Amino acid sequence: MAVAEAPLSSNLGRRVVGAKIGVGAEKAKLPITTVALLAGTAVGALCFVIAALLGIGVLDIQIRPGEGAGLNPALDFAVFGMLAVMAPYGFLMSAHERRIERIEDRLPDFLRDVAEAGRFGMTLPDAIVVASKGRYGLLTEEIKKMASQLEWGVPVATALKLFEERVPTPLVQRVVSIVTRANEAGGNVADVLTMVAHDTREVQLSQKSRQISMLTYVTVIYIAFFVFLVTIYIMAAVFLPQMILAGQGIASSSLGAGGAVSLNFGYVPILFIAFLVAVIVHAVGDGLMAGVLFSGRLSEGMQHGTIMLIAGWAIMRFVVPTLG
Repeated sequence: MAVAEAPLSSNLGRRVVGAKIGVGAEKAKLPITTVALLAGTAVGALCFVIAALLGIGVLDIQIRPGEGAGLNPALDFAVFGMLAVMAPYGFLMSAHERRIERIEDRLPDFLRDVAEAGRFGMTLPDAIVVASKGRYGLLTEEIKKMASQLEWGVPVATALKLFEERVPTPLVQRVVSIVTRANEAGGNVADVLTMVAHDTREVQLSQKSRQISMLTYVTVIYIAFFVFLVTIYIMAAVFLPQMILAGQGIASSSLGAGGAVSLNFGYVPILFIAFLVAVIVHAVGDGLMAGVLFSGRLSEGMQHGTIMLIAGWAIMRFVVPTLG
């Protein structure tokens, strides 16, 4: 009996040790961003179905009480569907990307510290363990995990590969690839680490410079979108009411009665629906463009699109006066 239990105890011990150092752990859970995207897509599909049923008159759900059935409630649920798809994934993924950026910001400092430790004759694993005693912001936790793996006897190439899997960015992948090859080739790894640290800092400065230059274009996109909303408000509050009054005056005058002059103002509600559709299209398109210009990521565009879509829909439905 004792002989049968020994392999089981040994396997259990290896699994416990593997869980502590991060080797062999099962990856059964989906990332929270993927869960948010799947859940948002399901909720969005339900909202789109409700919008279609409202559009054909099967349902009668009114966001604004007393408004009555029509295309406006259908467009409202279409907007809710777009928000369900974009908002959770956009904000969660943007937060995840910002966290990775904060981790990468201290990566050159860590590489320089490892290089300095290597110049005192330490091997790369020992230099990483010594450098893990420092403070590197959000990167500290990941470095301590890597140092713990090395102390437990994990090969340095495997520890670096696990670090790359935890922080899967192009910059980290390039650094890990260069450091791993330099360590395998032998020679002075400290000089390689110093050059990699310098190159990494230059890449980060270039990215920040690009974001600063693109911030002007993002601001222009926001200003143009809200100028569009102000223009619609002015038309709805000043221009279109005057058209309706003029049409009513002409209809009640002798010119209108004789059929000589007519001014049809019955298409004003349809014009409002056209304005609402235009605002929705501009909000989504401009938001995606702003995010891609600023960071090159679609998730950032979903975040901007969510902000514009909520602002545009709320202003069109609850601020801009509606005319019958």
